[in-house]
Amino acid sequence: MRPYAWGSRTVIAELLGEPVPSPHPQAEMWLGAHPGDPSRLAHGASLLELLAADPETHLGTERAARWSGTLPFLLKVLAADEPLSLQAHPSLDQAKEGFARENAAGIPLDASHRNYKDPNHKPELICALTEFHALVGFRDPVETLGLLRALDVPELAAHVDLLAAQPDADGLRALFTTWITLPQGMLDELVPALQKAAVRLAGAADGWALEARTALELSERYPGDAGVLAALLLNRVVLQPGQAAYLPAGNLHAYLQGAGVELMANSDNVLRGGLTSKHVDVPELLRVLDFAAGPPPIHAGTPEGEWLRYDTPAEEFLLRAWHGADGLTARLPVPAGGPRILLCTAGKACVRSGEAVLGLTKGRALFLGAAEHGVEIESAEPGTQLYLAGDALSS
Repeated sequence: MRPYAWGSRTVIAELLGEPVPSPHPQAEMWLGAHPGDPSRLAHGASLLELLAADPETHLGTERAARWSGTLPFLLKVLAADEPLSLQAHPSLDQAKEGFARENAAGIPLDASHRNYKDPNHKPELICALTEFHALVGFRDPVETLGLLRALDVPELAAHVDLLAAQPDADGLRALFTTWITLPQGMLDELVPALQKAAVRLAGAADGWALEARTALELSERYPGDAGVLAALLLNRVVLQPGQAAYLPAGNLHAYLQGAGVELMANSDNVLRGGLTSKHVDVPELLRVLDFAAGPPPIHAGTPEGEWLRYDTPAEEFLLRAWHGADGLTARLPVPAGGPRILLCTAGKACVRSGEAVLGLTKGRALFLGAAEHGVEIESAEPGTQLYLAGDALSS
């Protein structure tokens, strides 16, 4: 459990059947074998230890070789009551180089100013459990000019002209770099000016009210933060339950509020640019950012029998979901192929693997090794929700 300050005191506590509200914010529940917080099995050993002892059995021979004996994905339940930091994740090559560079510099793995905790990339998929609000990727610069002109902040006029002169990826890079590197004295003037404009626009009916309210909320929470200006350049997204967004390497984003199931490559590498009290490394962030612009694709899932599957370009992970509104009237096969984690987020189900039948209740998860074939959901009460995490190698 990750007790970050932006976490919810209700969502994960309620999921686990614990007292609500929880004593402290609960931001992320990790399910996987990341060395930073590996899951514990019923017999007490960690999933990391189980895989290390016999990777070929639990991962399969091909996958044990492909993933160097590790679980390639990390599954999370994420619950945000407050905005997360403005951040991006590196590509695989960038992560390897950055990890080696910081190791050579003698920076401890647990140092607060360390950027690279491992040599892996971190593409990720967020699938909404509740209405989920986020900033995801750079908005088309022509549309962003419409927002900036609607805000009509005189103090930002020169910056608007900068983007208008080059409304493309290079123009976005120039404006973002200008804003994210402004001296604190200038930010202390510009952010309040933006805040005043956002108050006016938040009540207008010209289509930018949601973006204006977001700027207003961020400026109140992070006064004088360059990330408040940078957020104006990003797509403002609202996911409904069951909808998902994929975030590739270099995608600048900030989750704002809501709960979701998050599936990613097995990494904890985060490069932050603002909206946080944690370590911010602007030069490193600029090195990995992708300034390609446009609305992010929203996935509703593709039917696969009774499951929905959320395909992405990442081979390390594949998310599937089953929502049993009326319960289960026939046995439901669990897709096979490599190691999997089956998570129940609502209701309860009975899972059969060979002669073993296990109850899976809300907030609990099962690890299914590569050798476990023919696994079925034998029964489920109405309203049960199941999520299945695996890799995409044989799918």
